[in-house]
Amino acid sequence: MQDRADHCLIDRARSGDSEAFARLVEQYYSTIFRVAYKWAGNQADAEDIAQDVCVKLGQAIRSFKGTSAFSSWLYRVTLNAVRDFQRARKRRTENIAAMALVSETEYVPDMETEMTQDQLWLAVRRLPDKQRDAMLLIYAEDMSHKEAASVMDCAESTVSWHVHEAKKRLKEELQGY
Repeated sequence: MQDRADHCLIDRARSGDSEAFARLVEQYYSTIFRVAYKWAGNQADAEDIAQDVCVKLGQAIRSFKGTSAFSSWLYRVTLNAVRDFQRARKRRTENIAAMALVSETEYVPDMETEMTQDQLWLAVRRLPDKQRDAMLLIYAEDMSHKEAASVMDCAESTVSWHVHEAKKRLKEELQGY
């Protein structure tokens, strides 16, 4: 929940106050980066996405109506930037899964359980958008179904269904591990 100071800062930024906008970006940059990192899976892509979000935020903030929490709105902006980034990458390569595997080879786990967890998150990143988003919001961001529904702009039951479907897919895909 935003406090009064956040509301004032957001209102000033929406009105074109560059100092207020800079303070908002500074205040929320770590959240933007963290979300981008969990969706993208590597630091370089997350940095690119976070920078893109900050640039787009200058125009996008004017469309923030205040009907939802600023943090929920910012999640949506960040998720859209992640999707845009992934679509652009997909256009440049024939197989995004192969690219994800290449980027994951930088990390060499020292325990079998870490490798299994790494493979799980890689598999989560390959899920269809809404299933992936639901899983990452619930399990990586530790949100409730209600909070995830607010971010995804859908009903709680829809979030539950996406999580259920994602778990079924992951169980099938990871059966051999």
